Amino acid sequence: MELFSVILREERLKLGIKQKDMAGLLSITPRAYQYYEEGKRFPDFHGLLKIADCLHISIDYLVGRKDERA
Repeated sequence: MELFSVILREERLKLGIKQKDMAGLLSITPRAYQYYEEGKRFPDFHGLLKIADCLHISIDYLVGRKDERA
C-alpha cells in the first residue's frame, strides 16, 4: 500500500491538482483522500478506477504492478 500512496501523490502533483480538488473529483471528503496519500486507507476497486481515470494512468501503474503509466 505504501507504493500506491507514493504514486498517487506524485501523479497528482505532476498534474498540479490540490488534494481537496482531487477529493472533489472522486466524490469523497478531503480527509478520506488524505488518508489514501498517507497510506492509512486504500480505495475499493471503483475508487481505484476513478483515481486512475482522473490521473490518466492505469490501475496497474497506480498500484505498482507496472512501470508504465498507461
